[in-house]
Order: sequence, then C-alpha cells, then structure tokens
Amino acid sequence: MQDGSEVEKVIYLDNAATTRMAQEAVEAMLPFLTELYGNPSAVYSLGSGARKAVNGARRTIAGAIGAKQEEVYFTSGGTEADNWALRSAAEACQERGKHIITTRIEHHGVLNTCAYLEKMGFEVTYLKVDGDGLVDPEELRAAVRPDTVLISVMFANNEIGTIEPIGEIGAIAREHGILFHTDAVQAFGQLPIDVDSLNIDMLSASGHKLNGPKGIGFLYVRSGLRLCPLLHGGVQERNRRAGTENVPGIVGLGAATARALRLMKKKAERETMLRDYLIGRIEREIPYCRLNGHRTKRLPGNVNFSFSFVEGESALIMLDMKGICVSSGSACTSGALDPSHVLLALGLKQEEARGSLRMTLSEENTEEELDYVVESLKEILRKLREMSPSYEAYIKTL
Repeated sequence: MQDGSEVEKVIYLDNAATTRMAQEAVEAMLPFLTELYGNPSAVYSLGSGARKAVNGARRTIAGAIGAKQEEVYFTSGGTEADNWALRSAAEACQERGKHIITTRIEHHGVLNTCAYLEKMGFEVTYLKVDGDGLVDPEELRAAVRPDTVLISVMFANNEIGTIEPIGEIGAIAREHGILFHTDAVQAFGQLPIDVDSLNIDMLSASGHKLNGPKGIGFLYVRSGLRLCPLLHGGVQERNRRAGTENVPGIVGLGAATARALRLMKKKAERETMLRDYLIGRIEREIPYCRLNGHRTKRLPGNVNFSFSFVEGESALIMLDMKGICVSSGSACTSGALDPSHVLLALGLKQEEARGSLRMTLSEENTEEELDYVVESLKEILRKLREMSPSYEAYIKTL
C-alpha cells in the first residue's frame, strides 16, 4: 500500500486458493444486487425474474458437465457440497453397508467429513497414492467390500495438481453398484467433464475457483439418487437444500461457467505453457528442489516444489515483500503448523514437506512475471540456506 489509496502491483500466483472475479460475472451479478432483488420463491414478477435467472444459471452449469438441469443443486461452496454428498449418501445407504473408500490426499472437506462419519459407526479406507499423487485403480478395486457404499476420489488435487484416473475409478464403482463422488473444485471450469461417460454420481464444485464469486458452489446428484437434505427448512432446491437462494452468487457462477467453457482450451494451452516454463527455469537454476505431483497429468496452472534446507513459510513471507503471492499449501490449512498431509502421502519427509511452495497460475500471468519470480526465488533461497545449519552441515559433506 502506498498512501492508503494506491495498491502496488502484485504478481498473483495463488489461483488455486481463489481467483479474480471475471468482469462477465460482476456485470451479470450487479442487477441482482440492486433493482432485481426479488426472492426467487415469490410469485410476483420481481421474484419470478430472479427465479428465471437462477434456472438459467442452473442450465448453463448442468450443460457444462453433461447433466440435466434438475440434477444441479446450489450450495455455499465446495466444502458444503462435499459434506452434503458424503453425509447424505452414507445416511441413505447405511442399511446396505457402512464402508467408504477415499484417499489420503483429499481436501479436508472430504477427510474431516469422513472422520465425522467414522464417529457415527462407518469404516473408512484411505487409499495410498504413488510418489506423483496418483491413485491406483486396481488398489481401489481390491479395497471394495460387500458393504462398500461410497467411493470419493477428488478429480484433481488442490495442492499438487495431479489429475486422478476418474474414468477408471467411476467404471469400477459402477461395476460394483457403489455410489461415486468426486470433489471437482479444482477441475470444474479447468478440464472437460462429462458425468455420464465418467460414471460420476455426485460432483462438488465452487464458484471462486473459476473466476466466479465466493460463497457459491453446487452439488451434482445423478437422477434417481435419494439423498437426504443437509439443511432443513423451506422447499428451496426441490426440497433438498433449504434457505433463500443466493441469487447474485448463482448468476455470477453461471456467467463464470459460461466464460470458462468458452475459454477453456485457449486458457489451458497458455497456462500449460507458462507452467512448464516456470518448472523448467526452477529445475535448471535452483539446486536441491523437487517437483511435487505428476509432471504431465496435472492441472494446467499448477506448480508445486519442495526446496530443501528452507521453510516454505519463510520463503512465502519474503516473496510477499517482493509483491509475489504464492502459498505453502492448501488455502484451507494456511497458518497450520503441521506439514501438508498431501506431501506426506507422496512419501516426503516432514522437513521436505515444510519446504514446499505452491504457485498456481492464470492466463493473465506473463513470462516476464515468472522471470521475476525465479530471480526472486533464487535470491531468497540463497539467503535462507545461508542461515540454515542443516544446509551448512550438508555442504561440508560434499
């Protein structure tokens, strides 16, 4: 901040945490924050206009994943959608069995819900992943039991960007008659998704990950599944999610979705080019680093490195002083003292996991910005390593 009114330009590389809202989404929302403020449940025209806008956004979102309009339910975001999917599916299916399969690298919206369900008498199998963060579909198949009622595997990991073999997992779930949920918060709007071809029964997504507003998301529920409501009250969302709809948020999510579909191919190509450029420079010019996540089966804009002999939090703070915004893990665990559960699941040691930085790009970033980031990283890591007793001890062994 310069004088209280002028903000210094920053290089923003934390798009997995949240994204800048697209102008299309802002413009679509504005009327519903001012003159078109009616409650969509009302029968008069001011309300029916809001209801029409909500249904239009629902159609756009359903079309984006090959679903029917009535299969999309709006939520407050991805975490609520994860909670709803897991808790309701478990409750609805508990007479058939109480076994759930998930992975060790899920978002805490899934992991903490599974922990809650374990307290309710369910048994959860947490699948291992390989060193790149990939689930082995055959290990998943081997974990299936007669009492397995739900499989939940994220579409793409929020920390390391690894894209899971969702099609193979969905096929195994369908073969055994097991419900399949995927947390697609990082994938929706970034990757093509077709729920039918992938055999997905439930899918969670969040608006602010694809240049939409915060506080809005959705849960896709395949027709015929009778999930219990997470919230009880009115008849909104076809009696499944009570509470007055967040009309501006829903409209903004619809506009952001339409934009994401229109730009997906071009955006992915640019972000992949920038991603590989940044990875290449870091690997060539910064010693003692490790790329986390699969090298090619990863989200277009995701770069995650562990740097030996440093604390990621220290590097993050020093980068911030240079106007560079990155993270040292998931936004939902920011400030936590424990190392990333995702990186530990890859087999990294605690000190390696603590030395990680996540840089997630957008199509707005430039090579010039990334050059500045690399040069800043080189300077910062050199300073931090010079103060590191472990680095000094290591150098003496060479």
